[in-house]
Amino acid sequence: MLMHTLENITMKSTFKNIFISVISGFAGAYLFFIILPSSSTDYPQKMVFNTSHRDNVVENRHQVSTYAKKNLANFGSVSFVEASDKSTASVVFIKSVSGNDTGRSSWWDWYFDGGSSGQATSSGSGVIYTQNGYIVTNNHVIENATTIEIIHKKRAYTATLVGTDPSTDLAVLKIEAQNLPAIALGSSKSLAVGEWVLAVGNPFNLASTVTAGIVSAKGREINILKSKFPIESFIQTDAAINPGNSGGALVNTRGELVGINTAILSRNGSYAGYGFAVPVDIVRKVVDDLIRYGEVQKAFFGAEMLDIDPEVAAKLRLEDLSGVAINFIQKEGAAEKIGLKRGDVILAINGQEINSRSGFDETISYYSPGDKIKVAFNSDGKFYQKDLVLTNREGTTEILVREIFTSNFLGANLETVSKVERNLINIHSGVKVTDIKDGLMRRLRIKEGYIITAINNYPISSPETLSDILTKAKGKVVIEFVNSEGRKGYYSYYF
Repeated sequence: MLMHTLENITMKSTFKNIFISVISGFAGAYLFFIILPSSSTDYPQKMVFNTSHRDNVVENRHQVSTYAKKNLANFGSVSFVEASDKSTASVVFIKSVSGNDTGRSSWWDWYFDGGSSGQATSSGSGVIYTQNGYIVTNNHVIENATTIEIIHKKRAYTATLVGTDPSTDLAVLKIEAQNLPAIALGSSKSLAVGEWVLAVGNPFNLASTVTAGIVSAKGREINILKSKFPIESFIQTDAAINPGNSGGALVNTRGELVGINTAILSRNGSYAGYGFAVPVDIVRKVVDDLIRYGEVQKAFFGAEMLDIDPEVAAKLRLEDLSGVAINFIQKEGAAEKIGLKRGDVILAINGQEINSRSGFDETISYYSPGDKIKVAFNSDGKFYQKDLVLTNREGTTEILVREIFTSNFLGANLETVSKVERNLINIHSGVKVTDIKDGLMRRLRIKEGYIITAINNYPISSPETLSDILTKAKGKVVIEFVNSEGRKGYYSYYF
């Protein structure tokens, strides 16, 4: 009886303590939110791509821009209905799967891949570029994907990858369909700061969502592209762009494409005021080249530019901040051939004024190798105008067609590394591995973009050589490679 009474007392005391703890916790939380402001600027801002990775569920805290708050009355004078109808019909949902979804079938898989699940799913948006099934999206939306699915008007299509351009974060896909509603192309050159634009995409896996805002700035360089020759000259907008909008359309009030939505400025990965889009005039050149050649015919000026600020102007003894300064000259490149040198200031190209490095890069991106441009520049206080012939990455004016060797046994595409890329990473030969699927390359832990330079100290100079050696390999094999960051390494295996 005494024991039962003590147990009752102890139980009552325990419940009492739990009740007090819960009430105290709620009270503390309530006081915390009452005392502290609802938002804080203590957290550093960061640039993030706006695709919804791994099917994460993110709370959508939509914020109305300061500009929109002050100008809500003006919405009545601008109709977005026609633009919305035109553009939403041309935007698709993209689901990509990377990794191996077939499960573990042998000790080989466990030994080399570490027993991980190996599969991940991400999603984003795309824009129908042609009626016969070419679709443009962001490279980071489909990067490393083994399967890509396109959903348009409740129909699902399996997409093939036509080509990618990491330097602009663009990719082209192809589905087997006809009479698709291709989007009308506008002009980013004539797009004005302050002009209304719509962002169309699939944020948070929601189909065909449209948000409105204005062009906040043009020619933004935000240092998010990590390729060897990045082109960053983004359109900045305050139209709400959220995870899943990557690869979607930025359109004007006529429903014409003016950009491909790519990134957001955010503290938490959701919309926080600014989004960034690749200008359509860059998109047009990149996509047309990928469809026609499988590779962007990138034009090289043969020099690197530097923005002119007061410090640079003082060092170069310049009277004003116009133009961009040459910071590096490529030996025997196009710029050196017309007498340009370090410290010269580029003022205009074909009559178009140049006042930023991003503007210079964007202007050059419109051209192809072999194109002749008129360059206006200052050198040692004197004004000059000279014709310059742009080159390709090999230093010639020829069209470079991407030649890909596909091996089903290796489960990857192979391509010879160009001379310029070999010089950049200081190797004599090599074969790049891309589009890795199920096969030997995955089991050997070779990653997308790795360049295999040698096998058992034997230099690899062609895809055929690499495929032949690995197909016939027996015993110990040492594979030397350079990873996508330019670092050298090796793997050792027993076949």
